[in-house]
This record gives sequence, C-alpha cells and structure tokens, in this order.
Amino acid sequence: MPTHQAVQVRSAGGPLELVDVDTIAPPPNHVRLDVSACGVCGTDRAFVNGGFPDMSWPLTPGHEIAGTIAELGDDVEDFKAGERVAVGWFGGHCNRCVQCRKGMFMQCELMHVPSWQYPGGYAESVTVPANALARIPDPLSFAEAGPMACAGVTTYNALRHTDAVAGDRVAILGIGGLGHLGVQFASAMGFETIAIGRGAAKAEDAHLLGAHHYIDSTAGDVSEALRQLGGASVVLATAGNSKAMADTVDGLLPRGELVALGVTSDPLSITPLQLIMAALRVSGHPSGTPRDIEETMEFAVLSGVRARIEEQPLAHAADAYAAMEQGRARYRKVLTM
Repeated sequence: MPTHQAVQVRSAGGPLELVDVDTIAPPPNHVRLDVSACGVCGTDRAFVNGGFPDMSWPLTPGHEIAGTIAELGDDVEDFKAGERVAVGWFGGHCNRCVQCRKGMFMQCELMHVPSWQYPGGYAESVTVPANALARIPDPLSFAEAGPMACAGVTTYNALRHTDAVAGDRVAILGIGGLGHLGVQFASAMGFETIAIGRGAAKAEDAHLLGAHHYIDSTAGDVSEALRQLGGASVVLATAGNSKAMADTVDGLLPRGELVALGVTSDPLSITPLQLIMAALRVSGHPSGTPRDIEETMEFAVLSGVRARIEEQPLAHAADAYAAMEQGRARYRKVLTM
C-alpha cells in the first residue's frame, strides 16, 4: 500500500512527530487531496492539547488546507481530479440534521472539522468530504490560499455580516494571525479602520496593513480612546482575551456591536446596563462555508488582501507550531509540502 508523510500527536500535549501513514482511496462522497500547503492556526493548540470533546489519538492537526484533488470517491460529481481547492475549519456537513435542513451548515450537529473528526492537513495527503471543498482562484498560490480558508473567511465573513457600512468606524482588536487580516479587510471594505494592539511598537505595522488609527491598549482606557475617535460601530475582537474584549464595549456607538472571534473559555464581563442603555449587541461568529471561503478569496484577489505568511517545510512542523504557540510567529506560519 502506498504511504505518505504526516505529522501526528500521539496523546494530548505530546510532541509533533513526522511519520509515514497509509494512503487510502477516498470513500463515497469524499476526495483525496495532495496537500500543497497548510496554515498553522492558533486553534491547533487546543487540538494538540486535547481541548475538545471526543478526540481520538493519534491526531494530525491542520485546518487551513490547500492542495490539488488527486482522487475522487464514488458519487462525487461536482469536482474533478486536478482542481485546486481549499478546506478550512468547516470540513463538511451531514446535510441531514435539523440545522443543515435549516441551511445552517456551520452549526451541523455532526460537523466535520479537519484534525478533530478526521486527520488534518499537516500531511502530504488528506481525505475530506466533497462538500468541504472551496475552489482556489488562479491568482492565489496554495500558501496564500490556506490561511484564507480559516483566518481569512472568519474575519471577512464576520465583517460583511455586521450592519456597518462604508465610512463607519470599525475597530479590530488584536493584530495577530486573525487581526492582521481583519485590518486589511476592514480597510478594503471602506471602513474607517481602527487597530487595537498591545504596545506602541505595533503601530507602524497596523498602518501598513491599512489602519487609519492605532490604539495601544497598554497606554490607557481603550473605550475612552475609541470615544475620542468618535466611537466605533463595530469591534471585531480577534484576540482571545475576554478582558480585552470587555474593555472595548463602552467605546461602541449606540446600536454598536462587539463580534467575538478570538476563542477563550473565560467569562465576558459585560453588564446588562452597558448593553441596554446603548442598545448594544454582542455576538459570536464562526468561520464560514466553502462558498464563503470562495467569496473571501475572490475579494482578496480583487482588493490585494493577503495573509502575511512565513513558509516552512512539513518536516519543520514542530518548529512552526512552537513559534505559533510561543508567540514568535509573525502573523501566520504555513507548512509547505
């Protein structure tokens, strides 16, 4: 039987190891991809450390996958071998549960997330449900497309589902793997863009990414700084820090919205009084469907938005993951095969 190389974690918190695994033909309604690139996402930390229920081991991380269709399983009709495709956090849906029948595919009761329900993209080959595939536009390289399937679609899709319109002030909390894309998308969508980061040193980068204003969250009251700029219609919270999110709420305009993207299990300390008096909203936003990913990539091509990436070969996956985990990665690490 043919084999391919993949990165596995044998138990929760264990090391990332490069191993040979069998390359198996895809079952019905699935395709096998030759992986060309896979982004290293902050959520990979939760997978490696066993942070989700019903996980099985060994585990192969990775849910920012870009590659080429190598084999089709039976009953796959809409794709063909050789197509360039991406797979993100949304790794397929059952199309039978109540949420799928409502068209709420992101909330599928049997959701399939790469590395959780099946081996992920830190590998030369991966088999995925065909309904997880997003076609990559020609101008994007595989390494550019991978992060768009998770970080890109999460920020772009969240922004376009707010009530903000061009010219409104939109603040992006956090300028990391998600936030640096959020700043670019917000600017490209015509918002007066405010970047909020830790430390004055990030101001230059924020402006280069397209921010019109920068707020150093370590220098004072973030809500007051937002009010001095006129207040924000939306705060897109990409940093997984509940206190930092709560610290922005009083800087929202009436009927403004805090959109939580950064994942944390810590409680969000916001009072009903804060929400009621200004008629504020707080919402959470997951990533997006394959069509959302395609539209994200198409907008990125039109607007010039790109993830700032550092490429490393699959054999160096442990190093790339450690750089992300320790905060040494500059925006986004991408593994290449």
